[in-house]
Amino acid sequence: MPSPPSFPEASQHPAYRAEASDRPARIRVDLDALAHNLHALQRQAGVPVLGVVKANAYGHGLVPVALHLQAQGIAQLGVAFVEEGIALRRAGVHIPILVMGGIHAPQVGQFLAHELEVTVSSIDKLRQVEQAAESMGRQAVIHLKLDTGMERIGVHSENAAPFIDAAMASPWCTVKGVYSHLACADDPGSPMTGEQLQRFLAACERFDRIGAPMPLRHLANSGGILHFPETCLDMVRPGITLYGVLPDPASIAAVPLRPVLSLVTKVVYFKVVKAGRSVSYGATWTTQRDTRIITLPIGYGDGYPRSLSSRGEVLVRGQRRPIVGRVCMDQFMVDIGPDGTAYNGDEVVLIGVQEGATLSCEAVALAAGTIPYEILTGLNERIPREYLVST
Repeated sequence: MPSPPSFPEASQHPAYRAEASDRPARIRVDLDALAHNLHALQRQAGVPVLGVVKANAYGHGLVPVALHLQAQGIAQLGVAFVEEGIALRRAGVHIPILVMGGIHAPQVGQFLAHELEVTVSSIDKLRQVEQAAESMGRQAVIHLKLDTGMERIGVHSENAAPFIDAAMASPWCTVKGVYSHLACADDPGSPMTGEQLQRFLAACERFDRIGAPMPLRHLANSGGILHFPETCLDMVRPGITLYGVLPDPASIAAVPLRPVLSLVTKVVYFKVVKAGRSVSYGATWTTQRDTRIITLPIGYGDGYPRSLSSRGEVLVRGQRRPIVGRVCMDQFMVDIGPDGTAYNGDEVVLIGVQEGATLSCEAVALAAGTIPYEILTGLNERIPREYLVST
């Protein structure tokens, strides 16, 4: 396994330092809020946490987020693809990492070379892992994936006995965990979560029947932790709640979470636009009166949703102001009204807090007609990220 990073504190890693960019649009990541959320979720669940950092840590930055979670004592990390796991190993992450996506046979050797834990979702996949492990002379650490209702990857739970038997008999695989994924736990009123839990527990009885030690059972995602404490078995896998965002409008804030990400930019142009003039591509929005329009240097090329055209809002001097016209690839326009004030260089908040006013990721997603997950993971690497930490 790679050695721990040579720097004494994770926060000294180069990835924590603000990128050398004067671009006015930027993402601020509050690592103190991240730590707060981790510990709050762990207290709520009462079991170890596998922190999900896939998709560039939900847009927050894969390496710096993972390093900070490691420094906070998290038990394990989860990613979607082997490439993400390798990037973390190369950055000095030495705690266990589970790759949760379906495996591709030619990549299995990379899992083993970088000591990444493998999701095994069928007997055929088990054989692929065994073959690679035997050829390399290395033991593979695996988690068995059972399908209890998601119909994505995994052996159907009612047919899991032969799969479990084969995995436990494998001379080249160590079964560390067994898990499934909850399809509807974001909604506290959904009956499906209880059904999935019962299917999962019934399948896990196989370990006792064959006299095998019970692996780590992990089922609860963010919604499970918030709404269904009975799903917090031996380990939990929070994703979006780690970043202080609720997974669904129906979700209940059962844990005191703090938003980790803010998205800000600055005014780069100000003009007075006469009544009857159209703004942006397609002339889809027209001024009804003389008004003041500001231009912001961020757009859908950065992952800011085009669907917010004439629907979204931003915070200017602590006031909500509407986006007008179509969001462009690199810019969009905001109406600050006939009496509004803004100067070139003024900071504008797209997600976050300004002068006591809040524009949450959840609100932005609602305006865009999507989910918070898509908003966060869509923010791409063109936007510089700053990491704020006090400890």
